[in-house]
Amino acid sequence: MTKPIYIINGPNLNLLGQREPDIYGSQTLTDIQALCRDAAGKRDIVFSQHNSEGAMIDQIHEARTYGSALLINPAAYTHTSVALLDAIKTLDIPVIEIHLSNPAARETFRTLSYVAMGATGTVSGFGAQSYLLGLQAAINLL
Repeated sequence: MTKPIYIINGPNLNLLGQREPDIYGSQTLTDIQALCRDAAGKRDIVFSQHNSEGAMIDQIHEARTYGSALLINPAAYTHTSVALLDAIKTLDIPVIEIHLSNPAARETFRTLSYVAMGATGTVSGFGAQSYLLGLQAAINLL
């Protein structure tokens, strides 16, 4: 049996569909989870959302042992969390950073991504499709 692909979502993503739909779209995180499960086919995924940095780090540590790849939408922690970067750097599996919006096209502070410094690659700006593109990239790398 193959190890699952972990998909970790950061703070406030539980409010997708309600929060700034002009930036993040109208799909909910539950909708995105269903899209990912369909796209994963027979591969198992572990899909989670955390509003705290520590819980995200715990999930990354779990993926280190039990995961085959990691997709991470760190949300606002993208631009602030050296701790997430340090956790990601312990992994020897593909790590795909994903974003619904294109951070580089937004406020200047969003151009810095600590997470990208440890990721295999980044997919951003395609709404919910960013998850599917990231998932396909992870599967291709496996």
